[in-house]
Amino acid sequence: MTLRVTGKVVTPTGVIRQGCVEIVGDRVRAVAEYPSVRDGHWIVPGFVDMHTHGGGGHTFTTGDAGSAREAAAFHLRHGTTTLLASLVSSPYELMRQATAAYRPLVESGVLAGVHFEGPYLSADRCGAQNPEFLRDPSTDELTELIELGGGAVRMVTLAPERDGALEAIKLLVSRGVVAAVGHTDATWEQTRAAVAAGASVGTHLFNGMRPVHHREPGPVVALLDAPNVVCELVADGVHLHDGMLAFATSAAGPERAALITDAMAAAGMPDGEYELGGQAVTVSGGVARLSRDGAIAGSTLTMDAALRHAVAAGVAVPDACRMVATTPARAIGLGDQVGALQPGLRADLIVLDDDFNVVRVMRGGSWVE
Repeated sequence: MTLRVTGKVVTPTGVIRQGCVEIVGDRVRAVAEYPSVRDGHWIVPGFVDMHTHGGGGHTFTTGDAGSAREAAAFHLRHGTTTLLASLVSSPYELMRQATAAYRPLVESGVLAGVHFEGPYLSADRCGAQNPEFLRDPSTDELTELIELGGGAVRMVTLAPERDGALEAIKLLVSRGVVAAVGHTDATWEQTRAAVAAGASVGTHLFNGMRPVHHREPGPVVALLDAPNVVCELVADGVHLHDGMLAFATSAAGPERAALITDAMAAAGMPDGEYELGGQAVTVSGGVARLSRDGAIAGSTLTMDAALRHAVAAGVAVPDACRMVATTPARAIGLGDQVGALQPGLRADLIVLDDDFNVVRVMRGGSWVE
C-alpha cells in the first residue's frame, strides 16, 4: 500500500512547492512534483535532536527508563522523531546504570543513543554541570560503558585540555562513538589538537566555552573553522543572540550547523522549581537557570520552536530544515537512515502549517497519535 503526503516538500536540495512524498511501509519510496497540489502545508523531515536532557516533566539524566520513554514521547509530539538521551556530569555508577537501562530503548528504537555530556569537563566552564562530579577522562570507564551499551553510547562531550582527553577522543572514535568538544577552557591550539584526534562536534557552540578574543581565538573559532566539525546551536534567543546565531550559521553553513534543544524536564511545563543533575533549577519566563547562581541550565526548547526561531532570525527555510534534521543525523552517524525526505530513508516527516506549527507527525511510515 502506498501512502502519499502532499504539500510544500522540503528536500535536501530545496523546496518542491507542489510536492508529494510517497511512502511504502516504513520507507520513503519517492519524492516528486505533484501538479494537482495547491498551497498545501509544509512537509519537512522529522527532527533529529542530538542533545536533549528531557522534556514534558521527564528527564534522561537519572537513568530511569520509564522517565526516558515519556521524555522521548513528549519530544516526538513536537516533531522530534530521532533523539539522543543526554545525561549530565554524574558519578560513574549512574553512567553505568543509565547505559544499561537505555540500551533496550535504543535497541527498540525509542532512543537513537546515549550522549554523555560530561563528566570530563572544565571546572572553569562547567555552566550548569555539577562541579562535584567533574574529573579527567578515563579510557577504562569509557571502554566499559561502550561495551555495556552494545552500540547505545553514541556521543561523549569532553574538554580537550583535561589530562587524558586526546587519548579518550582517539578511543571513542576508534569504537564508533562521536567525540564532542564542550564545556571547555581550551585554547585554539588545544581545540585543533582535539579535532585532529577525531573530535567532530562542537557542543552548544559559544555556551560553556572560553570566549573569542582577537589574540586567543579559543575553541569557538577552531570549531567553526574545522571542515569536519558540526557545531551545535541553541536557537532560543537566550543561549545565543540572533545575530550570533545568524553569524555562526553563515560561517559554518547549514551543512555544519545543527540546531539542538539542550532541553531539560521543564520543556513544555509551567514555570517553577526543577532539578538537573542534582542541582536546583528555577524556570521563570520559560528560561531555566541554576537557583544558586543564575547560570543557564539547559532550555525549555522544543525542536519545532527552534525551527520557528531560526526562520524568524533570517535562516532560509530549506537551510533551517537541514539544520534540524539532515545535519544532526549525519553528525551522529545516522545520515544513511534518517534526516531527509529522500528515497530509501525511514519515513519520518512532519506536517507544518504556514507558521511552522506542528499539524501531524509521522515516524517510520505511521502517524503519531
